Amino acid sequence: MDRSVYVAMTGATQIMRAQAEVAHNLANANTTGFKAELSAFQSVPVQGDGLQTRINGVAQGTGWDTTQGTQTQTGNDLDVSVQGNGWIAVQTPNGTEGYTRAGNLRIDDQGLLTDARGNAVLGGGGPITIPQASSVKIGSDGTISIVPLGESPATVATTDRIKLVNPGNDQLSLGSDGLMHMKDGSQAQADADVKVVSGAIEASNVNPSDVLVKMISLSREFEMQVRSIKTADENAQSASKLLQVG
Repeated sequence: MDRSVYVAMTGATQIMRAQAEVAHNLANANTTGFKAELSAFQSVPVQGDGLQTRINGVAQGTGWDTTQGTQTQTGNDLDVSVQGNGWIAVQTPNGTEGYTRAGNLRIDDQGLLTDARGNAVLGGGGPITIPQASSVKIGSDGTISIVPLGESPATVATTDRIKLVNPGNDQLSLGSDGLMHMKDGSQAQADADVKVVSGAIEASNVNPSDVLVKMISLSREFEMQVRSIKTADENAQSASKLLQVG
């Protein structure tokens, strides 16, 4: 049988994978700090005997879109938006260190400062715990200041400083937990040059219009691959009939 049927089948499979990634981006169009995943099709020759006259189209991830999302003012003192390059360090449930741009922080019942997913935000000595306070403020360098409960507004105490890092996007990879991790498994060093804005969050950098257009385009390409499979099958059946007649 002609290899074209296998090429078309591979193409349809890869388009389905690319479609799943596009759907994932669209589903996170309203997720705070989300970075759109990127992929591209690459040409891979079909291996085997004879001339390499067939080429497979393989969808491969190429990283993520580093463009900063729109900054939205919320007025919430616990919301922070990273300015420019940089990440907020958090501790995952398995104890490893991850990095996120989602700055919609909160304080749980135990006084632990976490991100929206419940991951503990890291400070100078590990997870940050906020004592009971009448107000909490986060400075541009990540410093957390509080007015202890029962004290006057003039009584301000510094509790910790959010660990902000900027190891370089080429040193990071996206994990299955939705967080960035160092490719070599190490922990990024705190970077004093990374700044945040309090009372704001960074929106997703996914452009819904562009994603929808890409989704429609992939659907059309999938239909073409399916038609190619049918055509290859019809050609094979016609060739078999000709041989039977002979």
